[in-house]
Amino acid sequence: MKILDINSKNFDKSLENLLSKRKKKLESSSVSVKKIINDVKKNGDKALLKYEKKFNKNNIIVPSAKRIDKSIKSLDKKVKKAIDDAYNRIYKFHSLQRFKDISYKDKYNNKIDYKYLPIDSVAIYVPGSTASYPSSVLMNAIPGVVAKVKRIVMINPGYKGNQNPAVLYAAKLCGISEIYSIGGPSAIAAIAFGTKKIKPVSKIVGPGNSYVSAAKKEVLGQVGIEAGTAGPSEVTIVCDKTSNPEWLASDLAGQAEHGPDSQCILISKDKNILEQTKKELIKQLNGMPRAEIAKKSLLQNGIFIYANSDNKIAEIINTKLAPEHLEINIKNYKSFVKKIRNAGSICLGKYAVMALTDYGVPGTNHVLPTNTTSKYSSGLSVSEFLKKISYITLSKIGIDKLGPSAITLANYESLEFHAKSIIKRIRRK
Repeated sequence: MKILDINSKNFDKSLENLLSKRKKKLESSSVSVKKIINDVKKNGDKALLKYEKKFNKNNIIVPSAKRIDKSIKSLDKKVKKAIDDAYNRIYKFHSLQRFKDISYKDKYNNKIDYKYLPIDSVAIYVPGSTASYPSSVLMNAIPGVVAKVKRIVMINPGYKGNQNPAVLYAAKLCGISEIYSIGGPSAIAAIAFGTKKIKPVSKIVGPGNSYVSAAKKEVLGQVGIEAGTAGPSEVTIVCDKTSNPEWLASDLAGQAEHGPDSQCILISKDKNILEQTKKELIKQLNGMPRAEIAKKSLLQNGIFIYANSDNKIAEIINTKLAPEHLEINIKNYKSFVKKIRNAGSICLGKYAVMALTDYGVPGTNHVLPTNTTSKYSSGLSVSEFLKKISYITLSKIGIDKLGPSAITLANYESLEFHAKSIIKRIRRK
């Protein structure tokens, strides 16, 4: 891993090359994904089962209630308690995100109502197979529970027909009874278009690898997805001479172990802390269970950046990176954070470690916009599970008073029937 110096002539080009290399790799996933989606759309459960056998050695699409209950009973009580605690904190924070309906009446007795309604059905995608993420169940489902979505479905790939007991327990805690043991692009296609065994939904949310993210974008229009698609994990850490290189190294490794497509970036005004962290990172990776995955991620996508001012660091973050996770691990974080506009989630100070937020312990959501989409979108919230409808009631005097302006505009736009439909309702003298 090389340290990029903002003062070098080719800095912008070097950084852009590193970032675009990863971006192109993620985008290239959509080519093979289209074939899978079309296959499932055409052949339904037969195609779905084919891909499950191929990628997950799985031949079960719909696990029985008995199978689910048996799996949950095997779960350690301490893990259940940790999931319960996280549920309560996440639920409490997201309950504060509830929206109030708007009702307005003008002097002509025209009435306008603006109401928030839950989406009819939402599927939450929870990564699985050889990994387990009960925290992702909570993060995806709880905002939907708060929004009062009637049908929340979980799609979670099992390996050889077995789903993780902690994931199943978290689903039960959230009141989810419709569970499918499927994953990848084929699962996204099945829940978007429907099969004989699976009823389609209105929206799909949840994080996944590059193939899942590409599949969600492909089915957009058939169903809704989050504004900022949650893809492979990203973290950018701002540090200074007061930062602890051991802590920084573990924070970087923690995000890198998510997968080879994860991206970890460290930025500082102090070259020494960058070098110290680099050495510490090499030391910590030796012997860790997921060290090979983390190493691959760091070698492919890891970047250390030296910049000689806070303004330049902020500019890189806002314009080039717009990261999913941002840790501001510096002494003057309170003043620096005011410069940041684009990030999915921001941890402030040396004790605010991003790994803690991954498990929902603070209460915030870890399903966040990736691949620079934090420039225009936010993390998963209750609003993603709601739709808004306007209700308009016009009085007779109301249309008499407001109609002429609309008629003028309709005639200006050469939409004569628009004008006529209004004229017919205006009181004649």
